Amino acid sequence: MALPLLPGASRHTNIGKEKFHKSQHWGYCNNVAMLVGEDKPGIGGEPLPGQKLKPKYSVFPEGMGSVAPAWVAFDKQVLSFDAYFEEEVPDKNQELYRIRYCKIYFYLEDDTVQVIEPQVKNSGITQGTIVRRQRIPLPPPHEDQFYTIDHFNINIEVILYARRYKIIDCDQFTKNFLRKMGVRLNPPAGCPDDPYTKERQKMLDSMKPLRPYERIDTLKQFLEHNGHVLRFFCVWDDPESMFHDPRELVLHYYLSDDTIDIKEITPVNSGRDAVPLFLRRDKLPKYAPTGLYQPGTITSRTVLNVFGKLVGNRGRYILDNRKTGAVHQEFYRDSDLKIGAVINVWGRKIILCDCDEFTKEYYRTKYGIEDFTPVPYKAPPPPKPEKTFPPYTGFGSEEDSLCSCMGLLPKPPQKDFKKFMEKDRCGMESNVLRFLAKLVTDSPIDKDRKFIISYFLSDDTISVFEHIQRNTGIRGGKFLERGRIRKPGQELFKSEPSEYFKAQDLFVGARVCFHGHNFLLVDADEYTFNYMEKHANEFSVADIGVILKKLKDLAEPRSREIRQVFAATDPEHTKVIEYDPFRNLILSITDGAFSEHEIMTLRRCYGVRDEYEMDLHFLLAVAQEQLKKNSFENFEQLSAVLTYNDREKCGVLPHEMCRTICKSFKLPVADDDLQALLTMFEDDHKQVEYKKFVDGLNWRENRIPAFQTIKVPLKNEDDWSRQPPSLPVKGIKYLPLLDDLFGKEE
Repeated sequence: MALPLLPGASRHTNIGKEKFHKSQHWGYCNNVAMLVGEDKPGIGGEPLPGQKLKPKYSVFPEGMGSVAPAWVAFDKQVLSFDAYFEEEVPDKNQELYRIRYCKIYFYLEDDTVQVIEPQVKNSGITQGTIVRRQRIPLPPPHEDQFYTIDHFNINIEVILYARRYKIIDCDQFTKNFLRKMGVRLNPPAGCPDDPYTKERQKMLDSMKPLRPYERIDTLKQFLEHNGHVLRFFCVWDDPESMFHDPRELVLHYYLSDDTIDIKEITPVNSGRDAVPLFLRRDKLPKYAPTGLYQPGTITSRTVLNVFGKLVGNRGRYILDNRKTGAVHQEFYRDSDLKIGAVINVWGRKIILCDCDEFTKEYYRTKYGIEDFTPVPYKAPPPPKPEKTFPPYTGFGSEEDSLCSCMGLLPKPPQKDFKKFMEKDRCGMESNVLRFLAKLVTDSPIDKDRKFIISYFLSDDTISVFEHIQRNTGIRGGKFLERGRIRKPGQELFKSEPSEYFKAQDLFVGARVCFHGHNFLLVDADEYTFNYMEKHANEFSVADIGVILKKLKDLAEPRSREIRQVFAATDPEHTKVIEYDPFRNLILSITDGAFSEHEIMTLRRCYGVRDEYEMDLHFLLAVAQEQLKKNSFENFEQLSAVLTYNDREKCGVLPHEMCRTICKSFKLPVADDDLQALLTMFEDDHKQVEYKKFVDGLNWRENRIPAFQTIKVPLKNEDDWSRQPPSLPVKGIKYLPLLDDLFGKEE
């Protein structure tokens, strides 16, 4: 019984309702007013009478499954089902219906379905894609919904566009995926046979062709040995040639089809025309030539006329399996070819003399042959006459004069371009070894002259400059033009090339003679010492391992005495002695067998360096000068990158990170100077204050006034051969040296 429509007795439907908006159902399409919101709900989002709203989520509610979208989570994941459908055939008496097999693919990323029918040979039906990939609606009365993964299983029927498909099975991936989804799989169904296809197969099996053919299968041999070629080196002694000279040939046996071709090796200036092939590629008969055969005599198959001419002019032919009357030809096979064998090449006797490594391995593997001794067929080549060159004439360089004797058209001598590119100046690497030298002479005027000898590693040239000294009466400057210098004591006009000074001939303590001037190398710069120690395999005087071994061989018999001598030199037991006593001890131990450079190498290895305070303004001025010369102005970008790497925004960065960023900007500052600058801007925690560092380098805004180059005063001239100013050393730690030589003392 309904309640009366009275106040307080009737139920208001809008009580508790908060949404009263109306959906826009009408609009314009191509300037025509029409209904555009058929699927939109009514007032407040409630469905209209008789309206079914589509679910927002197709299968699963919100919050289930992976957070990633479907096109990412299920990318390239496809469910594959085996199915078939029946098709009526009303226009044929041989078959009433046809069974057509197909594949149903369900794409998980977007719930699309695709149906493909595999191609069947000689079916006469257009096959391939039956349903293109798309979302397929369910059959009526649910046509407003689409197929999802829940609608697929084994041994069920699905209707796709009014065609009924029976799913009989699926692949393993599909089974595993459906089980993980909680789907209980049905057992696979049987696949019915197509009656017409079955009947036609019976007919094909019972039929025998009127002209049966033998199956000659050469595909397997081709697939196994395609590209495999046996190569033999042969010789043909042609008796009919005018000079009766042997002709060298190369025989190729192709394993893919048992064919042979032969090429001739035509020597230079032999007088013979060069032809592409001596024998074109084909099967080579063993007994040839045997005369000409009539056309049709040699065939791969033989047929017989059963009736002959008994039944008019009509004959019946069958294949002759016994090959009666067939002409059999024997061809050369790989088993007939071996080293030392003589083969018949259309009447020419050719001897197989040798083969390549692939051929040897083939015969070793297949036939077990181990003896591959070649047959000598070449006369030993005559000795090449020694080429003699005339002596050097004195005009031009020796290399240029030698090139004029190498051919009719003189060519300039080739330079070692690779060495030039490796050893040319590159950035801060000068690749120039500089030595301080003085003349070896009794003249009191020339004794005080100082020279700088520069050796250029890129082209092995040497230049000599004289140090300008005031009030000496000697002008100074360039003393010797840059060029290669021959070693003294060689004959000038000779056929053999002269020997020139190399980098290994120059070291501290060496005596060299440049065009009659004898020099004594007394010192070198820091770059030279570092380069020689870095390339110790090229410079034995800078190899600490070779020096210690040499010193150990000389001093090991007197190890106890040497320890006592070193201890006596250090009466205060500081474990450090001065360089002069150390040098005198090494010279006395080795009896002068050690050069000055080897003693300096020991000093650089075991010396104690002076600790000095670097002037920050001076170092910044040097860096700004280098940046200004190279026009470096990317200070804002450098500061931005350093700030970006400062994740904690604390204003400091690690030392190595700042160095790496500066290297990435190709900062034109030497690595040693860069390391020193970064060290000076470090705080108490060894972190670099990068803002101050960049402001100090900014020569545009924070220009440091011009500075005077600080010159380190040289020691007196007597100390040149002992302690150079390039490496200030307080003393030598002799105990580690003795331990390395004789082991630790018990």
